[in-house]
Amino acid sequence: MVKDKLSRRMFLASSAMVGGSTLCGLPLFAKDASAQAAKLTVRTGRDIGNLDPGYMVGGAPDNEIQYAVLPVLLELTISEGVYGWKPSVYVEKFEQRDPTHYEFTLKPGFTWTNGYGEFTADDVKYSYERIKTTDWSGSFKALDHVEVTGKYSGTLVLSQPFAPFTVPGLTCGPVAILCKAAMLTVGEKFTTEFPATCGPYLFEWTPKQKLSLRPNPEWKGPKPAFAEVDALIISEPSAAELAFEAGAVAVTRITASTYARYKDNPPANSEVHVADALTSMWLGMNTEHPKLSDIRVRKAIQHTVDAEQIIQGAYGGAAEKSNGVIPPGLIGHRKETKYSYDPEKARALLAEAGVNGLELELKTLNEQERVLAAQIIQSQLGAVGITVKVIPLDEGPFWEMGDDKKGDPKNLQMWLMWWGTYPDPQQATQWFTSDQVGRWNWERWKSDEYDALYKQGMAESDPQKRESIYLRMQEIMEDTGAYVWIDHELEVFVHRKNIKLNVVPDGMLFRSFGTD
Repeated sequence: MVKDKLSRRMFLASSAMVGGSTLCGLPLFAKDASAQAAKLTVRTGRDIGNLDPGYMVGGAPDNEIQYAVLPVLLELTISEGVYGWKPSVYVEKFEQRDPTHYEFTLKPGFTWTNGYGEFTADDVKYSYERIKTTDWSGSFKALDHVEVTGKYSGTLVLSQPFAPFTVPGLTCGPVAILCKAAMLTVGEKFTTEFPATCGPYLFEWTPKQKLSLRPNPEWKGPKPAFAEVDALIISEPSAAELAFEAGAVAVTRITASTYARYKDNPPANSEVHVADALTSMWLGMNTEHPKLSDIRVRKAIQHTVDAEQIIQGAYGGAAEKSNGVIPPGLIGHRKETKYSYDPEKARALLAEAGVNGLELELKTLNEQERVLAAQIIQSQLGAVGITVKVIPLDEGPFWEMGDDKKGDPKNLQMWLMWWGTYPDPQQATQWFTSDQVGRWNWERWKSDEYDALYKQGMAESDPQKRESIYLRMQEIMEDTGAYVWIDHELEVFVHRKNIKLNVVPDGMLFRSFGTD
């Protein structure tokens, strides 16, 4: 029995906060072998960073590859705006016994590559308990442990009731299951080479050029809709749009300006798909950097940046103004901020702090819209006497720069952060707890109240109480002065008419496509 179905319109009214901003599952399966298409070619915006579910950056393409070559317990379902879940092709039965126990039974006969034998419940236990010790531990904080009750059966035991545990909890993010025996041979950690896989595809990688999925000869499950998938790595959106128009790719994300051009007149044999706005962008500031350690300086920046001007100038108005990290349609979405655009107040705060001639660096992804947004901020801050150097970065160095183990967070000053989230406020707020400093809390502040509220939010089922918790959490974030909320962007894609497109708001690609 599939539970927890919910439409996006019901999010604010239901205590069963579920839904789906990301379509986590395998590619659609062909009705029969003769119906299988030869190849799907899509565009991905970046190269792989880390394929290990516990240490990935997240999103496309790392998640995409994982779901194509590794098992999952549940797959997200979307039908007429209603999101739910179903057991994956690996699972015979999955059901909730009570608020803290979820029982599963795997289908026998699915085997790992490289001679590691069958996929079993021990692999589920190893993978999900391991996630609790990794960079993505927040996604499994509600899970206490996994009980193995048989070779193919087990129970996921929660430490407390958690309504979104199935959707999005087990359908999105770091939920791909690894082979325990294979992981033990590689020191329980890997980056770009899976020690073993168990899926319809094998992964091939041409660095900086393309990601390829090829048929797995050991796969005993149904055939995917496409025999092969190529994801061409094209970082610049304008280049990807040219590739689409030239017929080199069948699907790509497009910019706001291109959406305005394609909206009423798309290329021949093409359609435009608009996803919702489960994304957030903000200007972040490092509270530990000497130039930004005075909260008055950070608050002056809050009062200087005009988000509406950025939305119009960089996105052609095709984005919703943000007032926090939780997107529209979710419990905890804020309607206003405590600060306002007020350059005179900003100048007064800078004078009070004894700061003048301040010079700062602003780092951003090297994408046209992001760079333009950064340049608008540069101009706005210049008007109050703050000189800003805009530094565009490629995907790899950008996503590592706030990590204590990979980047140089002590010298990080300001940045434009953007990401897509899953349809529950816990997912959007988990990155700012104290234990995320040095990982994803790049602003580097700590709050005992925030940490306590985060735990309360996970355990609370009453929607009104959850609303109050998540509104207060975002207020705490804003009160640090380290955030200037900018927008929630639409995700827009163009695709060939014969491609069945399953894209949801955070912009995932190619794992759930089919053909008409």
